[in-house]
Amino acid sequence: MATLEELTDRIRRAAASDAEPGQAALAKSVKLDLKGEGVIHVEGRAVTNEDKPADLVVTVAKRDLEALGKGELDPVRAMMTGRMKLSDMTLAMQLQPKIQDLFRRARG
Repeated sequence: MATLEELTDRIRRAAASDAEPGQAALAKSVKLDLKGEGVIHVEGRAVTNEDKPADLVVTVAKRDLEALGKGELDPVRAMMTGRMKLSDMTLAMQLQPKIQDLFRRARG
């Protein structure tokens, strides 16, 4: 299992890169609250471990975050079983394509 630093670095590299020319970064800030194992805060292309407010807070265990990133855990199933909680479902649905793209690039 990856460390918090390794996960943060993967997401940082993915946020800094463009999947397609001209692709914009996330328009809203997202905080991944790893249930006592730290946080990953993404705001545009900036990724830190600072525990600061965000437009969307995703609460998920580090192990489940990795499984989501690898496509081994379905996000809907994770929410239905309580393994992942979202602070704002509407915003999460709006950001879903960007977040999925970020995770896809972070896998690499």
